[in-house]
Amino acid sequence: MESFNIKTQIYFGDGSLERLSQLDCKRAFIVTDPFMVKSGAINKITDEVSKGDIQYMVFSDIVPDPPIEVVVKGIEVMMKFNPEVVIALGGGSAIDAAKAICSFSSKIHDRMDCGVKNNKKIKFIAIPTTSGTGSEVTSFSVITDKSKNIKYPLVSDELLPDEAILDAELVTTVPNFITGDTGMDVLTHAIEAYVSTKATDYTDALAEKSIKLVFENLMRAYKNGNNLDARKKMHNASCIAGIAFNNASLGLNHGMAHIVGGRFHVSHGKTNAILLPYVIEYNADLKGFNSNDYTKAAKRYSEISKILGLPSSNVRQGVKSLIAAINKLLNELNMPTSLKETGIKADDFKKEVSQMALIAIEDRCTETNPRVPNIEEIIALFERVFDKK
Repeated sequence: MESFNIKTQIYFGDGSLERLSQLDCKRAFIVTDPFMVKSGAINKITDEVSKGDIQYMVFSDIVPDPPIEVVVKGIEVMMKFNPEVVIALGGGSAIDAAKAICSFSSKIHDRMDCGVKNNKKIKFIAIPTTSGTGSEVTSFSVITDKSKNIKYPLVSDELLPDEAILDAELVTTVPNFITGDTGMDVLTHAIEAYVSTKATDYTDALAEKSIKLVFENLMRAYKNGNNLDARKKMHNASCIAGIAFNNASLGLNHGMAHIVGGRFHVSHGKTNAILLPYVIEYNADLKGFNSNDYTKAAKRYSEISKILGLPSSNVRQGVKSLIAAINKLLNELNMPTSLKETGIKADDFKKEVSQMALIAIEDRCTETNPRVPNIEEIIALFERVFDKK
């Protein structure tokens, strides 16, 4: 038996932030980062909340790759304020941190009540300010242990937001390089969901649409951040890919990206983008196969090429066309195509690569990769990605 679930109510389009003034509550806890406060973006949220005569508190200590310590602090502040609604405003880091804060706060509250659950569940609303993670509709949260330089993906339906608000105007000021990084994160989500061992007809439909939206709109948003139509499409693509991979999960690309980000602090989207062509080539496993022996993953990648109208008269050509199209997109986005280009030193990489491979293979995302890797293969793949071997 298989299942497909969409729990989160999604509000999108012009005026979607007005939803906040309609909330039936008295106290709201807003989780965000310092930039949202400094830039004034937070005012768009607090203004709407105030219209509903709702008392609010802003917790703006969130940093990229949120560490455990920040989550703990957020739990302490939130429990003292005792809100009815939690609103997360920001990119994946803010939403991921808010998920962890809400989840752990609930567990602590239950223990304090001697195991008797409070029937009044706190409503959780996610408002993304980047078009990338899809975190507003997923049961995933990534928290960092800075003492070990490891990112821990948390996976639980308890982490799913109750509502998501997609307002493209919040994304228009995002710099082009972040637009590129986050946009490639969307593409990686959609492609990995499409070839996942848990993919279904339902997730395929969403993944296909997201992939098309990215190829049609990412460069438009990158070249002109004020192109509201392109921003809306990329915002939708991110959310749609999030629903797809929340049901189908991901793969080795994310399993490797998590530990690279944890060890060397390269942005998640950029790491995914660098890895993507190499992981596709690895998963497709074209070497030595004739036309009757192509892997299922190779056939799936070739299907993506057909969807995009790329040359794909046979499976091999389809896979090669997809890789070429992604590399072309990386070039147009002025993104690095190797880990070495991100500034990681060769000696530091060599010291870490074996341990990174071990952690990558144990990552929850790697479980649904279409090709089952071993440690030696991941090490070799890391080494290829490092300096384009």
